[in-house]
Amino acid sequence: METARVLVAADKFKGSLTAVQVAERVTAGLRSVVPDVRVETLPVADGGDGTVAAAVAAGFERREARVTGPLGEPVTAAYALREGTAVVEMAEASGLQHLPTGVFAPLTATTYGSGELLRAALDAGARTVVFGVGGSATTDGGAGMLAALGARFLDADGKPVGPGGGGLADLAEADLAGLDPRLADVDLILASDVDNPLTGPKGAPEVYGRQKGATEEDIAVLDAALTHYASVLGPEYAVLPGAGAAGGIGYGALVALGARFRPGIEVMLDVLGFAPALARATLVITGEGSLDEQTLHGKAPAGVAAAARAAGIEVVAVCGRLALSPQALGTAGIRRAYALTELEPDPAVSMAQAGPLLERVAASIARDFLS
Repeated sequence: METARVLVAADKFKGSLTAVQVAERVTAGLRSVVPDVRVETLPVADGGDGTVAAAVAAGFERREARVTGPLGEPVTAAYALREGTAVVEMAEASGLQHLPTGVFAPLTATTYGSGELLRAALDAGARTVVFGVGGSATTDGGAGMLAALGARFLDADGKPVGPGGGGLADLAEADLAGLDPRLADVDLILASDVDNPLTGPKGAPEVYGRQKGATEEDIAVLDAALTHYASVLGPEYAVLPGAGAAGGIGYGALVALGARFRPGIEVMLDVLGFAPALARATLVITGEGSLDEQTLHGKAPAGVAAAARAAGIEVVAVCGRLALSPQALGTAGIRRAYALTELEPDPAVSMAQAGPLLERVAASIARDFLS
C-alpha cells in the first residue's frame, strides 16, 4: 500500500495554540501511530489575526515596524514580505490585543498605525499587498489609516477632526490629494472573512461594535458618524462587500486606496502555495478552535475543505469544540471532525491541555484513516 501523504492545513486554536503549534501537534499524533507517514504542514489563516504568522511559516520574511497603536501609544507591529509581496495584518497595528485588559475606546480608537504599517511595506518595496483585516479595536472607517498615508480630514474650521469614529461626526472636508503616490502602482487586496457593509443593521458598528466596548448609545453615534463620513467620501462604496470589515477599514481601503476585496482564505491559500501542496496530498487535515456556524461563512477550514473537495481529496477536521452536525460538515466537504471536548469535556481544561489532547485526537485520525 502506498504511504499516505497528509497535508495539515489548519488555523490557530484561538487562546490555546497557534496554527504552527496545531500543525506540530497533529504531526506528532499521526506519527505516534504511523511512524513513516509523510506529513506536509501549511498553517493557514483567513486574513484575521495569525495571518502574518501563517505567511512567515510558509517562507515569508518577518519584518517589524514601530507604529501608532489604537490608543495612540507606540506598538511594534509585524508584517511579512517575499519577492515583492507583503502580507499586512491590520490587527498587528490596530488590534484588540493592543488594548489593556478591560480598556476599550470605541469612539476614539484609531487605525493610524495600520496606515503606517502599509507605508512600511511600501518602503520595503512591496508591489502587491495582501491586507488582512479583522480583530480590530477600531471603528473609524479607515480614516486613521488614510491620514497616516497622507489624507487630511478637516472640520468646519479647517482643523483635523479627532481620532476614531466619533471624530468623524465633525467632518466637513476630506482631502485625499496628499495620499502616498506609490499606492497608485500597488495591487492592494483587501482580504477578509467579513462581507458586511459599512453601516446599517449589518454594518460595522451594529454587528461588531459591542465586542470593542461600544454601548448602544456609542453604536448609534458611530453609525451616524460613519454614514456622514461615507457621504463625504463616496456613499456607493459603503455598501460594497467588505466595506464594514474591521470597523470599516475595508471602506477606507476600497474608497481611497483602490483596493479589491477577496475572501481572506482564498487569498491566503494562493499566497501560501496551497494548490501545489494539495496536489501532493492523499488526505487533508484542517481545523480551528471552534467549528461552528461561523466556520461555514468564509473561515479557513471551509476554504481548505472546498479546495480539497474540488481536487477530490478527502478532508477531516480537528477542533477544540464542535457545534456543527455531520450533515453540515458533509455539505462543507469535511468527512469527519474530531473535537478535543470529546476527550476533555471541561472547556477550561481542554484549552489548557490543548496540545497533548490534539496529539491524542491526531492519533485517532491515524488509526481511522491511515492504518
